[in-house]
Amino acid sequence: QVQPVESGGGLVQAGGSLRLSCLASGSTFSNYDMGWFRQGPGKEREFVAAIKWSAETYYADSVRGRFTISRENAKNTVFLRMNSLRAEDTALYYCAAVHSSYFFRTRVEDWTYWGQGTQVTVSS
Repeated sequence: QVQPVESGGGLVQAGGSLRLSCLASGSTFSNYDMGWFRQGPGKEREFVAAIKWSAETYYADSVRGRFTISRENAKNTVFLRMNSLRAEDTALYYCAAVHSSYFFRTRVEDWTYWGQGTQVTVSS
């Protein structure tokens, strides 16, 4: 199993950028797909982006073209670079891990391991 720990959240103005990091300790990092989810005030947790060991990526429509997910396998770390931030991006951002499979998983219930979350607040 892996234990994700997020960092890098904070307060940023609309149009600004932020980079989140997630260190996944524990089991073999290469066995896992990594993902980012978020939960805004009064909203359900939703998929943001995911990445496989091969660096293949998948994004939610709401962030495609603005956010970039990447991973440094040697450091067991995954990143989420967020550009052109909007007020509606304000949320608690979670890092998640699931044993790798052929397809990308976007449902919350399909992911196994979760971090505690890091808050991102975008002021308009």
